[in-house]
Amino acid sequence: MDFWAMVAHESDSGIVLTKERVSEDFLPPAAVTIKVHYSSANYKDALAITPGGGVVRKYPIVPGIDITGEVVTSEDDDFTPGDLVVAHGYDIGVAQHGGFAEYARVPAEWVVKLDGLSTRDAAIIGTAGFTAALSVQTLLDRELTPETGAILVTGATGGVGSVAIDILSGLGFEVVASTGKSDAADRLADIGANEVIGRLPEDPDAKPRPLGRTRWAGAVDSVGGASLAHVLSVIGYGGTVAAGGLTGGTALPTTVMPFILRGVALIGIDSVALPIEKRRALWTRLANEFRPSHLSTLENFAPITEAEPVLRSLQNGTHSGRTIFGVAGEF
Repeated sequence: MDFWAMVAHESDSGIVLTKERVSEDFLPPAAVTIKVHYSSANYKDALAITPGGGVVRKYPIVPGIDITGEVVTSEDDDFTPGDLVVAHGYDIGVAQHGGFAEYARVPAEWVVKLDGLSTRDAAIIGTAGFTAALSVQTLLDRELTPETGAILVTGATGGVGSVAIDILSGLGFEVVASTGKSDAADRLADIGANEVIGRLPEDPDAKPRPLGRTRWAGAVDSVGGASLAHVLSVIGYGGTVAAGGLTGGTALPTTVMPFILRGVALIGIDSVALPIEKRRALWTRLANEFRPSHLSTLENFAPITEAEPVLRSLQNGTHSGRTIFGVAGEF
């Protein structure tokens, strides 16, 4: 079996993503072979084609940390040919070939059978939307409710932020969206934001305050850095911040004050190594009470052969929403 793949190669001049014809032995040994319907654009995929990106262990590699498609062969009794599935996280697209190819092969314990979601819907959600859902679940586990108060979402036009707004709005929360994109207000309102504000902190040159006037009951943060520090300082008593991103930097210039004087909780969100049973349970919620209502609004579509310019736009901060890549029939 020969098939098409987009393969990232490292050279002295940088990393190039090329369309190549490969054979079946290109795939790693694993239990489940998937005919890929869709993949999607994630920041980690952009780093995979960036010199010094720090996510890929060895080149050449097929990027694509999200895989949705149809099982064609399985050595595991939990999966049979024809099953519609999603796989993401673990080593996919960073240490073993990912979703930017017509076929992928992964261990059965990395695969989630879809029930109630199409492969296209699952791709729109993808790793970013799954991270958003995990963040929302964290807020609910900390007993935040719509009656508790408004929830802030930073990086609101990104994949995590936009899906988080959609889910939170569907659950009845008042949602405040923070973004640096001045033209995004209408789009964010369309997916459920009650209020749209600018990038935080409002004055990036001001001296950070350990505590400020309380503004929100909780937050979903995908920015990190000074923005996260500011958010922590204005969360209300007993509030929770679910942090799952670092586009604003890895440093966290804060103090212990929000934690010891207001009982604020900062909880890190990781979707990469989440155990498979928890992963499967959350995908079930995504097909039901967490199901985003505006997937078609969030979606941008591109054929997989146009992956590189899309990933470059994600890398330089001009990308919005969720871009899915059509793989089957698009080479």
